[in-house]
Amino acid sequence: MASHDAVLTLSPFDMTRTRRRVAMERIVGGRGGRNQWPIPAMSCPFSRKLRKGGRGAREECGVVRCTMDATFGGGGGGVAVPKFPRMHVWDPYRRLGVTRDASSEEIRGARYFLLDQYAGHEPSEESIEGAYEKIIMASFRQRKKTKINLKTRLKKRVEESPPWFKSLLEFVELPPTDVILRRFALFAFMGGWSITNSAETGPAFQVAVSLAACIYFLNDKMKSIARASITGFLALAVGWICGSTVVPFIPTFLIRPTWSLELLTSLVAYVFLFLACTFLK
Repeated sequence: MASHDAVLTLSPFDMTRTRRRVAMERIVGGRGGRNQWPIPAMSCPFSRKLRKGGRGAREECGVVRCTMDATFGGGGGGVAVPKFPRMHVWDPYRRLGVTRDASSEEIRGARYFLLDQYAGHEPSEESIEGAYEKIIMASFRQRKKTKINLKTRLKKRVEESPPWFKSLLEFVELPPTDVILRRFALFAFMGGWSITNSAETGPAFQVAVSLAACIYFLNDKMKSIARASITGFLALAVGWICGSTVVPFIPTFLIRPTWSLELLTSLVAYVFLFLACTFLK
């Protein structure tokens, strides 16, 4: 009866506080703990945290906490990135899954396929790229070695050649590739010009222009207009004689009716003029 009287003597303010505390305990689900309050999730919109007891102990739900967790497998629902199974294989060809006699297109295709399949896993991508670089570098060294061996064998052949052949090589040089291409284009143009005008006039003008160009190029190397002129005329004479000798043996079905003997001989002369002004010292 005393406790009943005590309850009845509570003020309206105390009654309100009591009801409020009991309502909060029912929401939290506790059994009378005064410090059990619901704590909203603040770190990420996909997490839920509850504070238990009076010291801030937390219980975390097994869900993905943020978008980065889904990428790297965090939280409870992340998808694992596939890992390259041959990552530690020493042989680069076996690592890429190709044979040693595979072409460059096949090796490049295997590289792109594996990079696309294991994209997102950095160690796998580095392993694939490393194998591809090893194959490329090995191929480059092999080509360089073959080129060196070719030069060595050519030099050995020259050293074993007769003395007259060695003396002949002293007058020959190998210019840069761009010089060869430019002069070849010039004399090829002269040949085409002579063919297009074969029905109207002879190739005398084109031959004269080609001879002048040959002498100009030779003088640029020899630094002597007299020597360059003699060499140019000799090249034209040798080419004309060879053309006059070889052209009659060409089958007639290979020659057009409008192509005269003079035209075909001039084409051979263009070849000798090109060789003289390009490869002679």
